[in-house]
Amino acid sequence: MTQPQRITVLGATGSIGLSTLDVIARHPDRYQVFALSGFSRLSELEALCLRHLPEFAVVPDAGAARQLQAGLQAAGLKTRVLVGEAGLCEVAGHPQVDAVMAAIVGAAGLKPTLAAVEAGKRVLLANKEALVMSGALFMQAVRKSGAVLLPIDSEHNAIFQCLPRDYARGLAPVGVRRILLTASGGPFLEMPAERLADVTPEQACAHPNWSMGRKISVDSASMMNKGLELIEACWLFDARPSQVEVVIHPQSVIHSLVDYVDGSVLAQLGNPDMRTPIAHALAWPERIDSGVAPLDLFSVARLDFQAPDEQRFPCLRLARQAAEEGGSAPAMLNAANEVAVAAFLERRIRFTEIASIIDEVLNREAAIAVETLDSVLQADARARAAAQQWLVRQGR
Repeated sequence: MTQPQRITVLGATGSIGLSTLDVIARHPDRYQVFALSGFSRLSELEALCLRHLPEFAVVPDAGAARQLQAGLQAAGLKTRVLVGEAGLCEVAGHPQVDAVMAAIVGAAGLKPTLAAVEAGKRVLLANKEALVMSGALFMQAVRKSGAVLLPIDSEHNAIFQCLPRDYARGLAPVGVRRILLTASGGPFLEMPAERLADVTPEQACAHPNWSMGRKISVDSASMMNKGLELIEACWLFDARPSQVEVVIHPQSVIHSLVDYVDGSVLAQLGNPDMRTPIAHALAWPERIDSGVAPLDLFSVARLDFQAPDEQRFPCLRLARQAAEEGGSAPAMLNAANEVAVAAFLERRIRFTEIASIIDEVLNREAAIAVETLDSVLQADARARAAAQQWLVRQGR
């Protein structure tokens, strides 16, 4: 390698972004930060710019841009500050970029992630919503552009590592019977079901094994995160929903498994640290140090498994139904969930009402075929409006 690869990190101030920058900093001979984006944590984004010296930074609006640009200029940096979705798409598809970490949470990450795909970049996909919303269109764009799509979610990265090498060359996995997605079960796995209505945002965000943002933590607590991962796995690995099985594994040591028709089951294990899948995707097909401690099996001592209870976790059932229905259903599921989780974090609804909102939206809004990005975004908007109407009717 004659010169470092240039990396754009979308969502640099989130947990995935920070872990990515940690891995990059360990290998300055291999990687160089080209662009960083942030949403609300401007002081943190400025500090990251001062450390990593990107050519571009992207913020949501003109006021934030003026503030950040002034701070960077005062420090003597020549970093250019761009604004909004257009800025995100510019740094994602820039001709000088080699790889893009797509770590913006939620539907906001769809267009910049697609911009990276359409530009034929190596795309490190941490934004599962992009595939959930526009799976067929997204994968079609990957094939057309020749982009290299590498999954970052620990579960999908584990599956990728357990699949035949033919998959990495764009061929459908041969001989695979099932994909087994592991789930920790989140903070409410053992809580009596009758108490779930009264849990607080703080309890929902207290994940037992992983350090994540608030939205993803709530999704983990409701198991919607696993439902979205089920939909993502179907698109990533050319699988039917019936081939993807969720397995509760509280230790979060086995990150997922692949079951083959000959009876072999391959698993990927490791400590619960996102730097492992990030380092794997950055260096693939090579391996580099991630900074993660070696797995001590003697300390782990035991590995437990159980089937998920879809009565306790109805979001998982709703996500599987959306996956089976297809069309615009996954996009509407994701949109309704984003509205519901935001309302829960604002203490406007109970934890158990997240599923109630999603269920009503999916029943009210009929799924349609999605053939363009506009049709995906229209379905997203309709579902958000329906979820907001539920809140208004309930006086929330």
